[in-house]
Amino acid sequence: MQTVYLDNNATTRVAPEVVDAMLPYLTDAYGNPSSMHQFGTKASTALKDARERAAAFLRCKEAEVIFTSGGTEANNAAIRGVLNAAPGRRHIVTSVVEHPSVLEVFKHLEGTGYRVTYLGVNREGVIDLEELEEAVADETAIVSLMYANNETGVIFPLEKIVEIVKHKDILLHTDAVQAAGKLPLDMSTVDVDLLTLSGHKLHAPKGVGLLYVRRGTRIRPFIIGGGQERGRRSGTENIPHIVGLGRALELAERHTPAAANEMRRLRDKLEDAILSQIPIAVRNGAKDARIPNTSNLSFDGLEGEAILLMMDEMGICASSGSACSTGALEPSHVLRAMGLAGSLSQGSVRFSLSRYTTEDEIDSVIKELPPIVRRLGELSGPAFSTKG
Repeated sequence: MQTVYLDNNATTRVAPEVVDAMLPYLTDAYGNPSSMHQFGTKASTALKDARERAAAFLRCKEAEVIFTSGGTEANNAAIRGVLNAAPGRRHIVTSVVEHPSVLEVFKHLEGTGYRVTYLGVNREGVIDLEELEEAVADETAIVSLMYANNETGVIFPLEKIVEIVKHKDILLHTDAVQAAGKLPLDMSTVDVDLLTLSGHKLHAPKGVGLLYVRRGTRIRPFIIGGGQERGRRSGTENIPHIVGLGRALELAERHTPAAANEMRRLRDKLEDAILSQIPIAVRNGAKDARIPNTSNLSFDGLEGEAILLMMDEMGICASSGSACSTGALEPSHVLRAMGLAGSLSQGSVRFSLSRYTTEDEIDSVIKELPPIVRRLGELSGPAFSTKG
């Protein structure tokens, strides 16, 4: 049976070129980059090369790149680091549809006395820019808004957000974990102060990410110890994974335009076929303002988990939303915020492609999904049907 993997917003396969780049640093070149002997020098050189690749990808200075253990650490480090450097400002702004690694931080901070403004979204999953403009004030320490949503793929208007926030001289952080490798990220033209990436979302291994901090941004270190990463993130650097991230970013820069177009074509083929063949299917989120690989669909009246289990039996891997909340039976906080009725939010399935996704795989899903929905509809009782 062919296995079709369409859960790339949860994690991606590690690119073969990335594995090849990492292997020497898992075997012979195992030195600590802080050591002065030849083993340490080789590791230190690899670290420098990876930082150069990351800086080239983001169009920023090498000194503005901090390597982390992933997106969650980077998001925590950005938000907490800014607040620790500005203890007098006690107001912070985010949206109700952020990834848990941002949203839960804000909820925790709210419990410690910070005043938090949670921006809502419309039925398309997009924030109201007027609400943002009204929210920011002199006492605002940081605004943290994602670039692209991990569940729906909806893109926030980052350039307009920058205009509003920076006009009031407030620090702006964006979680760009889902945007990297799918949308251009150019820090020389987009004036965000902090930006986070995660390696395993763009064909690097799990356990590595980065935090971009624009030069001059006041931020306190999140992890204190040996003074690595220019004193901004202590701990011996994970050289094999950092090398892998550098190579993955290099590959992403090379492949992004063509890969994005092909992912969009295959995504649209899949989505159009499902919507035309399954009357109870509904798209969640904006049709056009989305990253090119993501389709979030609801099947009205059915349970998303049941669809996923039956697809898995047919070798098709997808998701019901954020991987960080897998196992929870409650509807997605993103879909709830968008105002979806319970029958729709409970029946959501997210398909997320990568540059390795093939036409045959998409054709397989188009063939197998309608009978699955029909079977579940029959078991549910009401007169569900599919066309054709």
